[in-house]
Amino acid sequence: MAATTETLFPGFESRRIAGDGADVHLRIGGSGPPLLLLHGYPQTHAMWHRIAPRLAARYTVVCTDLRGYGDSGKPDGGLRHVNYSKRAMAADQVAVMRTLGFPRFMLAGHDRGGRVAHRLCLDHPQAVEKVAVLDISPTRVMYGKTDKAFASAYYHWFFLIQPFDLPERLIGADPVYYLRKKIGGWSGGIDLFDPRALAEYERCFRDPATVHATCEDYRAAAEIDLEHDDADRDARIGCPLLALWGAKGVVNRLFDPIADWGSVARDVRGRALPSGHFLAEEAPEQTLDEFLRFFG
Repeated sequence: MAATTETLFPGFESRRIAGDGADVHLRIGGSGPPLLLLHGYPQTHAMWHRIAPRLAARYTVVCTDLRGYGDSGKPDGGLRHVNYSKRAMAADQVAVMRTLGFPRFMLAGHDRGGRVAHRLCLDHPQAVEKVAVLDISPTRVMYGKTDKAFASAYYHWFFLIQPFDLPERLIGADPVYYLRKKIGGWSGGIDLFDPRALAEYERCFRDPATVHATCEDYRAAAEIDLEHDDADRDARIGCPLLALWGAKGVVNRLFDPIADWGSVARDVRGRALPSGHFLAEEAPEQTLDEFLRFFG
């Protein structure tokens, strides 16, 4: 684990806790009601560094690495990529929070973490008090609205689901170039990222096991996750849901997050923030303000 990331989370403790099939690396800090923060692709928990220390003044903040990412476990994908289903990834997070003494908590997820949060709310409704999702619409909605514009902008959805080991070999030829190209293209540019956080993303993404596991995450999303979502098409998230998205991003251009989340949740509110895809790093002040108002 890179020592430089310690400076990103002052006062936070680093821990590794058994999830529901994979060990989960996390940082925990602060005091007050529990708030779990889940990162997205191709990052780690370090993406929360600009807001987590300030949230810790009001909440007990838990920032985890999803299974397959960062310093968390990377199990075999299993039959039909089931071990990277959002159901399995959500079960990890519930197990971790229970181990920490938090059977009920508030939750926020960016990108892939938002998809894990969606499934967690459906499978474990008693565990979630409130949920925020950042720069996504529901997976089933986004696949259902796929057209040339979406496929062009989110080509990685269709690249990463190709059978092993095509994407792994191509990304593995220069993983740092790929990572920088993706996060720079989805944001206002690579220079906006803190060099310490960027170094952490690069360190983790250099690991071939991470590249493979993250492909498995997307393969699951295109197969078993859609089956789970189809089976729950009449289910609704019962707790309050905050949707935030980047005004300069693909979700704002091609989707309607309030209406899209309204199709799967009962109590939805939210708005666009002045950023690209990485709200917590591009627009930390606005993201923090929205979280404080919503979580209370």
